[in-house]
Amino acid sequence: MADEAKLLEIVEIARETGKIRKGSNEATKSIEKGDAKLVLYAGDVSPKEVIMHLPLLCKDKNILCFEISKKDELGAAAGLGVGCSAVAVVKEGEAKTLIAGLGKSSEKKEE
Repeated sequence: MADEAKLLEIVEIARETGKIRKGSNEATKSIEKGDAKLVLYAGDVSPKEVIMHLPLLCKDKNILCFEISKKDELGAAAGLGVGCSAVAVVKEGEAKTLIAGLGKSSEKKEE
């Protein structure tokens, strides 16, 4: 599992230099279109059905997907004053190398 602080930093960098989609509906659309490079979702979302499908969709589309423990932290990283259930990084911007690094570390775990 990647470090949450690092994942949230990636969202902040992508927000400032690239493009992100906020919310589970927007994240779902980005995944289905194949636009998403990285998806983060909050583990404390209630009801769970709101975000349950995201890891499965990401696995099908071969998109990196990680859980963040608190939606408030995810919302803050996305530039919102409220909690956010999910964020999809659509254009990496300056976070491209950091996201590539995540891909390599998750591949090592699967081997």
